Amino acid sequence: MGYEDIKLLKNQAVASIVVDRPKLRNAIRYHTMLEIKDALNNIEDDDAIRVVVLTGGGDKAFIAGGDISIMAEGGGKLDVLRELPKGQAICCDIENFPKPVIAKINGIALGGGTELAMCCDLRIAADTAIMGQPEIKLGIIPGYGGTQRLPRLIGMTKAKELILLGDHISAQEAYRLGLVNQVVPLADLDATVDNLCARLAEMGPLALRMAKIAMNNGIQADLRTGLEMEGRCYTETFNTEDRLEGMNAFLQKRKPQFKGY
Repeated sequence: MGYEDIKLLKNQAVASIVVDRPKLRNAIRYHTMLEIKDALNNIEDDDAIRVVVLTGGGDKAFIAGGDISIMAEGGGKLDVLRELPKGQAICCDIENFPKPVIAKINGIALGGGTELAMCCDLRIAADTAIMGQPEIKLGIIPGYGGTQRLPRLIGMTKAKELILLGDHISAQEAYRLGLVNQVVPLADLDATVDNLCARLAEMGPLALRMAKIAMNNGIQADLRTGLEMEGRCYTETFNTEDRLEGMNAFLQKRKPQFKGY
């Protein structure tokens, strides 16, 4: 499909989903989420793609939040009940995508921007980035997972402070809290993410997928159940050609060439 709100770019083993609404600082609407979902479907079927990057167009904003001009019009509870769960499901699609997803946070990432970043496996932020969940100041609360993912990432105490007060935080504070993996100068952001993508692209695709499944599902369960999930995922990786390739490459002191099976 042709996209209005995003760009889907492919470069060798890396696909980039770029939210591109410059006049609105890349603010998202429900239509944006549907386009992201379509792009994910396209990427999932492309065996050449090993890593996905989610970012915003330009160098000012990752995703500034929801499109308030649309949200202010409102449609009533029924419209919200129809669209919100679908948007949440797309966030879960990002979180559980079978390939690693990196959030390249190149600027403002507020509200829905922080929520989408939290769905990604790794978050690399420019030192100019601003994050937060300011929805409370609009008379609403986060609706794309902020009340659930933020406490799981940084702890309930600080998450309540950020959500109940709606404060913005710097990239450096986001790193201190464990909300992002790394903060780099804006000028170094592309190279840093490119290097990370290259490293991930060299890993076994199935092993990466199983690691995500084990962690994403295990964190929701008790330890015993989580260990059972880990055991099943480990078994899936053990019965593969990639396991033989990886172990033989280690013994032969060479770089493995993983195929994904």
